[in-house]
Amino acid sequence: MKLSVDTDKCCGAGQCVLVAPEIFDQDDDGIVILLDSAPSDDLRDAVEDAIAICPADVIHVE
Repeated sequence: MKLSVDTDKCCGAGQCVLVAPEIFDQDDDGIVILLDSAPSDDLRDAVEDAIAICPADVIHVE
C-alpha cells in the first residue's frame, strides 16, 4: 500500500491523526503530515478509517 496526501486541500480537521497516529501528524497550522507513505498491512484498517473520516478527501491510496 502506498499513500499520498494533498496538503493543499487539507482543512486541518485532524481526524486522520486521531485514528492513525502512526501514519499521520499535523504541522503547526494543522495541515496533515504523512509520516509513513508505505504502512504495513497491519495498519490497513487504520488507513481505511482515516480515508473514510477525512472531511476534505485528501488521503489517497496508490
